[in-house]
Amino acid sequence: MLLHLHAKPNARRSQLLPGPDGRWLVRLAAPPQDGQANAELLAFLAGVFGVPKRDVQLLSGHTAPFKKVEISGLSDEAGTAILARYCA
Repeated sequence: MLLHLHAKPNARRSQLLPGPDGRWLVRLAAPPQDGQANAELLAFLAGVFGVPKRDVQLLSGHTAPFKKVEISGLSDEAGTAILARYCA
């Protein structure tokens, strides 16, 4: 499954929200220094989707707010069902 995200670091807690432009907004409870926000992003998404951290990979956007993340070991249907919970 491939996700296009808009990441915002320095939040009180990490959360995933549907964005108005079709991208998902992910607020991260980590600063954007020394890769801390990216590490929090991968760990948070692993928890949301119930996969090991090794199955979540940041493909692009290492230093940008717009990120492309791949979650392996998860079908598109299962991932879409999990994301649908966040829209309700």
